[in-house]
Parts: sequence; C-alpha cells; structure tokens
Amino acid sequence: MASVSPQQVEEKIKEYIDPYLELDLISSKAVKDIKVDGDKVKVDIMLGFPAKGYVPILSAKLQEMIKTIPGVKVADVNVNFKIVAHTVQKGVKMINNVKNIIAIASGKGGVGKSTTAVNLALALSAEGATVGILDADIYGPSQPRMLGVQQQPESKDGKSLEPVMSYHLQSMSIGYLIDEETPMIWRGPMVTQALEQLLNDTQWKDVDYLIVDLPPGTGDTQLTLAQKVPVTGAVIVTTPQDIALLDARKGLKMFQKVEVPVLGIVENMSIHICSQCGHAEHIFGSGGGKSMADQYHVDMLGSLPLDISIRESTDGGKPSVVADPDGKIAQIYRDIARRIAAKLSQKAKDFSAAFPKIVIQNN
Repeated sequence: MASVSPQQVEEKIKEYIDPYLELDLISSKAVKDIKVDGDKVKVDIMLGFPAKGYVPILSAKLQEMIKTIPGVKVADVNVNFKIVAHTVQKGVKMINNVKNIIAIASGKGGVGKSTTAVNLALALSAEGATVGILDADIYGPSQPRMLGVQQQPESKDGKSLEPVMSYHLQSMSIGYLIDEETPMIWRGPMVTQALEQLLNDTQWKDVDYLIVDLPPGTGDTQLTLAQKVPVTGAVIVTTPQDIALLDARKGLKMFQKVEVPVLGIVENMSIHICSQCGHAEHIFGSGGGKSMADQYHVDMLGSLPLDISIRESTDGGKPSVVADPDGKIAQIYRDIARRIAAKLSQKAKDFSAAFPKIVIQNN
C-alpha cells in the first residue's frame, strides 16, 4: 500500500473554501503544520479571527475530507485562532492595549446601528475575543441602557477611567458620567474633545477589538474618528429602504475618502416575520444592502430580521446574543461577527508594537 504524502493532504485541504475567509486554508496561510505517520494524519490550523462556534465544525469537516484519502485511517485536525493588530490610517498613533478598532456607522438614525454594535461586540466576545465597546454618540448615548448598567466608572489614579464591565464586555460611554435625562447642549469641538478623552483616557485591558458605536451622519465625530483615531475598519449598517441606503452611501464614501477600509454592510430589518401567523414581508423593501455592496465592491456581511425580540432584549439591558445565546438571532450576529473579523484578518498586520523605542542619550 502506497504511503500518504503531506502533499496529498495539502491538496485535499485546498478543496475546502472557508466561508469566512472566502479562500482555501492553504492560500490563506492558515495551515501551520501537516504530519503524516503511516495511516495517521495530524494537521494544525491557526485562524486569524475568533471562531469558538466554528472551530468544531471546521475540524470535523476537514477530518472527514482527509479520511477520504486512500490509506488514511486517523485524521486529527487541531484548530486554534490568534488575533493580531492590523494597520490603520497613516500618521495615526495606536491606542495602548487595543489591537483593532472597528467603527460601526450609519448615514441615518433609526436603522438599529447601536443595537447592531452591541450585539456584534457580544458576538465577538462569545467567539473568544477580548472586546470593548465605546459609545461615541455624545448627544444620545444608548449603550449603558443596552448593557444594563448605570454606574460611574472608577478612577484609580484620578486621571484615567476604568472601563465599566457588563457581560464580559469592557465599555465606556458619556452616559456613565451624566444623568440619563440630562441633555448634552454642546458645540462640535466639545463633543470631539469628549470623544477623544473617552477613548484615550480609558484604561482598556488587552482588547482584541474595540467596537465604536458612532452617531448617525458624517459630521464632526465621524471626521475626528477618521483623522485622529486609529481605525482598522468600518462596518456600515443600513435598512433596505431607499432613503436609508442614500445616507448609508454617504457614510461609506466618507470612510473610503479617509482611507479607512469598509469591511462590509449589515442590512438590518431586512424582513418581518409575523409572530402570530408566520407571514414574511419585506416592509422596508428588499435587496437594497446587497445592491449597495455590489455597487461599491464591498462585502454583504449579513441580514437581520425585523424581530420584536431584538428590540425587547436591548431595551431590557440584555441584548439578543446574551438573552438567547443559542437562538437564531444570536447565531446570525455571531456569523456576521466572524465574517467581520475574518475580513480584518486578511488586512496588513501592524508591527509597530514589536519594535522597541530608540532613545539617544548623551553620556
């Protein structure tokens, strides 16, 4: 009987196109080692994105495929993941203890952007990443209520703030520092200064992904973020409605102009399913997100239904991903989160933290 070669195993693995990377695992350099010992094959795979929910599926699928090679009786596929920092806009300094910043934006209010942001943050955390969320909406902070916390952040040194913890998420919001019903009657420069302070003066703890929930539009806050904050990528949230898509396009173009990569589009409220009779209806139209993604050559990351449970969960301070972790809605968010992180893992890596600072001293 002819012995099995590592090349045969490699060719077999090449047949599997990863749904998140949209590449085979050999081309994406995810396969780190292939060992063949008689009729036994051992493969080590290292993904660049958090994938707790996907690891057992991938491992089982590859084992099944490798066992179809003549002469292979035992296939052991070991899948792990490692999250690294990726490059940001030129001339913008990285933030301590934060590897990647993902901006969640929409051109228009009322499309469910904050709900999407908090659920994606929780989904990335459920997939095995260390995640933070920054509520950048100074005028209308909603993350404290959505995360079910209303407390003053601690300050150990009197200068910086400790992130507020909820559901394993590190969070920061102006909503923690003011009363919920106090209006923020501030001009643009004060708002941008507040955003920079919340971001830079928070003691983030080894965050793999910091999700920034942006206010709607393309104003001062978005411009500050694009020019002064090291953003690794942006996600645009829209509904299929023409008027929402019109504004979402402006948000997308703004990020493209300031050279922040748009990782893709999330279409919210794409279909309504009646909780009484099960009738499905496209209340806000259909296919808008997909046609926008095609037009601008970006990825359609996923669609979410118009479901009363999403609204009830976030209003109650327990978003869908933690309220019903095994439910269909949570699984959609986790799938989109993996897709976002996988897109990010294919971007150029940032090695600035690996280089020591050079200090010249006159002795």
